[in-house]
Parts: sequence; structure tokens; C-alpha cells
Amino acid sequence: MMVACIEGATRHIGASQGYEGLPVRDELVHCTVNGPGTPCMTTAWTPTPQELAALMAGASVHFCILGTAYPPITVSVGPTPEG
Repeated sequence: MMVACIEGATRHIGASQGYEGLPVRDELVHCTVNGPGTPCMTTAWTPTPQELAALMAGASVHFCILGTAYPPITVSVGPTPEG
């Protein structure tokens, strides 16, 4: 997957730690556990043509978290790009 610039990005994280910079949009969401106004960070990713072909053929999306603690996450599909 390729890092994409998410619409409305509020900051970039990770570059100072040696990673590729990741555009992040800070948001507040309604969480069924933590309630309304729960802070979250949303990023965007675009599949390569090979990854897109694999997804269309039924491959799954793998999400890797570095470390040993698993934070609450969501995975979704963003809006269709306007051409």
C-alpha cells in the first residue's frame, strides 16, 4: 500500500522517527465505549495495481501494528476519487 494524503490532513507523523511521513487527519468520533468526542487519527492508503488485483481476486487487507499493545482501530473504505 502507498501512503496517500488524506483530505483535510492536520499534521504529518513519523518522519522525525525515521519513517516515511504519514499525513494524519485528527478527528473526534462517537465511540460506543469511550463516548462522543473520542479523539482519533485517520490516514489514507492507496493500493498498488498489483495489490488492487489481489484484492479484486479475494485477498484480504492485512493491518500490522508495531509493538505489543493493540489500540482500538477501524478499517474502512474511503470515498471514490473524483477524476
